[in-house]
Amino acid sequence: MHNFDFAKPSTIAEAAKALAADGAQALSGGQTLIPTMKQRLAAPGVLVSLTGIAEMQGVCMGDGGLHIGAATPHAVVAKEAKAHYPALAALAGGIGDPAVRSRGTIGGSIANNDPAACYPSAVLASGATVVTNKRKIAADDYFQGLFTTALEEGEFVTSVIFPIPSSAAYVKFNQPASRFALTGVFVAKYADGVRVAVTGAGNDGVFRWKEAEAALSGNFSADALSGLTVDPDGMIADLHGSAAYRANLVKVLTGRAVTAAG
Repeated sequence: MHNFDFAKPSTIAEAAKALAADGAQALSGGQTLIPTMKQRLAAPGVLVSLTGIAEMQGVCMGDGGLHIGAATPHAVVAKEAKAHYPALAALAGGIGDPAVRSRGTIGGSIANNDPAACYPSAVLASGATVVTNKRKIAADDYFQGLFTTALEEGEFVTSVIFPIPSSAAYVKFNQPASRFALTGVFVAKYADGVRVAVTGAGNDGVFRWKEAEAALSGNFSADALSGLTVDPDGMIADLHGSAAYRANLVKVLTGRAVTAAG
């Protein structure tokens, strides 16, 4: 690991100022960044920790839905979101292992936008709003491809606002070693329709399965998916599963999520 300086601001304004320095990199839970630095694949000159900012922590209901601070660990979301958004809490409780859940944060997860991470599917399926130190970004505009988001230089996630669905569920097929999603599907039903987001399967990262959304908006039942197929083109193919295998998993897990949500 290369030498670096460390800053731990106590406010969003202080963090923004620290991140304006050359070579500065935001640090949240560090579950991806620290291992990357250990492998010398990243060498930021300054690490700016966001975990000491009180206004970026916690779970509460407010205007627009459930507000979750970006520096809130997965374990806290699993506990405190359960009464308001059980499907989201269950997702948080199934990430990694207890050590990962005690350190990893929702903000770090969606800022990194790993193609197999769980949280992006919840954010996209919920039509959530990503709040940064500069603006608010709709989920459909936020995720822009593999490890790519709408975040600009010096911009970082401060919170996420989740509208509460009438019913929802997340089902994932674990990669057993990492507990990342080999494929995961989050289904959320709202008054104006159903949203289905898939993680772990697409070469471009998290995506919405709009054909399933249309079918489920008319009939919220696993039977509504019977005539649908998922095109394997664009699916991830690796030693854990072929593109066709993942395409099939998308349909199977969507059906299971609908059944669980119902």
